[in-house]
Amino acid sequence: MVKWLIPPVALLLPLLVPTGAMAVSQPDFVELIENNREAVVSISTSRDGSRSPRAGDLPIPEDSPFYDYFRRFFDEQQAPPRQQPRRARPASIGSGFIISPDGFLLTNAHVVEGSDQVIVMLSDRREYSAEIIGTDPRTDVALLKVDASDLPFVSIGDPSELRVGQWVLAIGSPFGFNYTATQGIVSGLGRSLPSGNYVPYIQTDAAVNPGNSGGPLFNLQGEVIGINSQIYSRTGGYQGLSFAIPIDVAMDVAEQLRETGRVARGWLGVLIQEVTAELASSFGLERPRGALVSQVMSDSPAAKAGFQAGDIILEFNGEPIVRSSELPPVVGLVRPGHVAQVTVFREGETQQIEVTIEELPEDSDPVIRTREPPSQPQHNRLGITVSAPETDDEVRSGVQVTRVVAGPAADAGIQQGDIIVRLNNQVVETVEHFEELVSELPSERPISVLIQRDGGSVFLAMTLDD
Repeated sequence: MVKWLIPPVALLLPLLVPTGAMAVSQPDFVELIENNREAVVSISTSRDGSRSPRAGDLPIPEDSPFYDYFRRFFDEQQAPPRQQPRRARPASIGSGFIISPDGFLLTNAHVVEGSDQVIVMLSDRREYSAEIIGTDPRTDVALLKVDASDLPFVSIGDPSELRVGQWVLAIGSPFGFNYTATQGIVSGLGRSLPSGNYVPYIQTDAAVNPGNSGGPLFNLQGEVIGINSQIYSRTGGYQGLSFAIPIDVAMDVAEQLRETGRVARGWLGVLIQEVTAELASSFGLERPRGALVSQVMSDSPAAKAGFQAGDIILEFNGEPIVRSSELPPVVGLVRPGHVAQVTVFREGETQQIEVTIEELPEDSDPVIRTREPPSQPQHNRLGITVSAPETDDEVRSGVQVTRVVAGPAADAGIQQGDIIVRLNNQVVETVEHFEELVSELPSERPISVLIQRDGGSVFLAMTLDD
């Protein structure tokens, strides 16, 4: 008699699992690493003639389990010659990768910033002194050159084909452990960070730590699709959020650095902000999207083309703008002198504007100074009192908030000293005109208010009760 050693229901389990789930397998990175490892380099730098970095040169937290080890390691490197008969090899403080057989390579600008000497070490332990061809702090990209030929080099991929969830692999030298490989997936695309307005970062969960900076991020085809640049961390180490510069952005920068030694970046000349649900409703837009123009800079390409505060940029050169952070990178990639086609939403309708892009100035931020005005004895239905602005010539219209009490304006974030230049999509001309506009404001729906504060402009959404 045959005995059942496995419950009959267990035999049915394979039939209950979807076929696709059983077919999925983990990727094998072995061949990818073996084919590309030789094109990845570790980078050390020196300042004031000292090749070996100090413990403080590496961003290793004092509470890290590696801190004591590296402190002793660096102390030994800086010991007097009589205590160190053989030259110690310098510790890596960054990574990079070779993009051409004649010795051009990419890394982060912050890896080589302020260096007197840059040493590049290959996987076979060959060392070269590298020349810094140029750096671009706005994208954190640096182009280096070593005097060598027939070097291994990477293949360049297309970041536009990336999708969230795809596997990626990082190779670098975290904490000085050269040629360390870590894997993860693409966690997000087109991320905007405060330190890189002109970079639509690739977000991954591949483990990246200090020393990975400047190293390559590969797709499963063995193509570089990004440069590992930043991590989001409260401790100084990996916490699941890593950001890479898309390789197409880096290669465009590298080409300009190689040709001219500098980067010419496109400039539109507007200050923008995100379109919230409340602001979209106040402007009559069916859903939140685009980049809301809060200020048009004087004598800028946008001013010459007729852009206005309150325009919502929906497309730039055929590229849809879903979030405001998507606009600066696409504008920056346009070479100065090019005529761009822009779709804007204005006064309930879409319009096409042609604008000739110019080169981004070194300092493109406008400055608007305000003084503290005298307070007024009464306030209006918004909960504010206003007066004519006491500012420089940059402000030619609007009213200045002199007092704020509890009410719709305070709820929206309006503060004393703000200059209100537009209310409900209309330009505010005088104090009398402002009070007239206030008296006509509708209730129970969002109303847009454009204010100037601390040298910039921003739209706020305000709702009045009955």
